[in-house]
Amino acid sequence: MILSVVIITFNEETNIARTLASVQPLVSDGNGEIIVVDSGSTDGTVGIAKSCGAKVFVEEWKGYAVQKNSGIDRAEGDWILSLDADESLESGTVELVRVLVSKPDGLTQAEIGNMARTLGGDSLDTVEAVMAYEEGSGVMPTKSAEDIPLALSGYWFPRKNFFLGRWITHGGFWPDPKLRLFRRGSGRFQAQAVHETLKVDGYTAKVKTGALLHHSYPTLSDYIDHMNRYSSLGAEMAAAKGRRGFSVFNIVLRPAATFFYNYFFRMGFLDGREGLLLHLYHAVYVSWKYAKAWEMARGRAD
Repeated sequence: MILSVVIITFNEETNIARTLASVQPLVSDGNGEIIVVDSGSTDGTVGIAKSCGAKVFVEEWKGYAVQKNSGIDRAEGDWILSLDADESLESGTVELVRVLVSKPDGLTQAEIGNMARTLGGDSLDTVEAVMAYEEGSGVMPTKSAEDIPLALSGYWFPRKNFFLGRWITHGGFWPDPKLRLFRRGSGRFQAQAVHETLKVDGYTAKVKTGALLHHSYPTLSDYIDHMNRYSSLGAEMAAAKGRRGFSVFNIVLRPAATFFYNYFFRMGFLDGREGLLLHLYHAVYVSWKYAKAWEMARGRAD
């Protein structure tokens, strides 16, 4: 089996069918499998996933990293593609993934060049992008293609984030690289309350051809609910790091600085009304996080 697609879900009936449809070409004809780890959905998520041929496992929620690692542990493919339930693949990305996992020992430079031409990209640009390796998740070193081993442990993909139906291309939201494709046995998610990180042993590469589509926040209510939940998780992390007092800097000045940096210096204003609302409410999320950390600490003291 070549590829295992791993997804965690909870009440994702509005997203899961689109996500699964985008990866079906990769797992058809016995080339792969789809594994869904559900956390007790009360809507139609499980039924939709099963109808799309996914192997569904229902487990009690234990945190983002633990749930994703549970799916990884159940995977049988040589490669694992980890997706969020509200993500899907562009058609070009499907073809790219198919090529990248086609040979166990990695692709030669000539094969990568042929891949670039097949996908309609600039050959040299795509070769350099694919062959520019990173070790772990650190800063990309300056190395020529000839100095890099062909066997890769994982690939980073650019991600298109959509807010109120608009692709957000500024303010730090593009290209938003995500490490999603990796060899089975080489990657695990690092446990933390929020923004779990995938750690892959060995060399990884960033690619430019193709992208993930992140259908994250179709409505303001979705975004506010999400930020409310994430700010509580972020508050736990902040409190664990000792940020427990009532700080005007963290609750007022840091959110204001975040807004001005992303909206003006990173040109978030070029994304129109949607950009304004996104960066405004992201700043509110930052304020909530540190206010909740203070509230948690006060409650424990009482």
